[in-house]
Amino acid sequence: MDWLSLQPAEQEAVLLTIKVAGMALLVALPAAICVAYVLARYRFPGHGAVNALVHMPLVLPPVVTGYVLLLAFGRNGPIGSLLRETFGISFAFNWTGAALAAGVMAFPLLVRPIRLSFEAIDPKLEEAAKSLGARRIVVFLTVTLPLALPGILGGAILGFAKAMGEFGATITFVSNIPGETRTLALALYTATQSPSGDVAAFRLTLIAAVIAFGALIASELLARRLRKQLGAEDA
Repeated sequence: MDWLSLQPAEQEAVLLTIKVAGMALLVALPAAICVAYVLARYRFPGHGAVNALVHMPLVLPPVVTGYVLLLAFGRNGPIGSLLRETFGISFAFNWTGAALAAGVMAFPLLVRPIRLSFEAIDPKLEEAAKSLGARRIVVFLTVTLPLALPGILGGAILGFAKAMGEFGATITFVSNIPGETRTLALALYTATQSPSGDVAAFRLTLIAAVIAFGALIASELLARRLRKQLGAEDA
């Protein structure tokens, strides 16, 4: 079974993918919770436009998203140059850029289930807490957020899986640099371009399939368990 053993470069790609996806989720999840709550609880001029903008990465070709990131966060881009000169932060051709691309592509998958969870919460529960003198932020942290936890965890797991499999935006924005930006998806692409890369491509395909399947199962089990716990508490 030696053909199933990962080579050092493949192990490096898998570890980098976990690192990139973890960082993408760490940064994108708080923003997704805030955006989902605003979209679920408030109606304002431009609400539909904001909702459409949030979901744009789902319908745009990933290469387009990567190119927009390159224009904005590249070394000569307005945001990229500002961050580099002010804070010394660089995204272009760096693993942090891969995390940014993965986070942007995963963001709609984070927002959607979290927003649905917020919309499913009875506003009367929040109003009851407010009537007892609780401040809005306290109500959000002690009532709204716990009730939305199944959607948050489900969205987080799906977002993490999406970030791990991101390809188009990543290769456009930060290229395919071994040890720096070559994630699992890019390593698989590289293997398919080599005449002798069939075995490596098969190994990487198995790993990607196992990770994606595990994430989907975990998402379903966690959401189901949390719903049962919340149902028991309400009873």
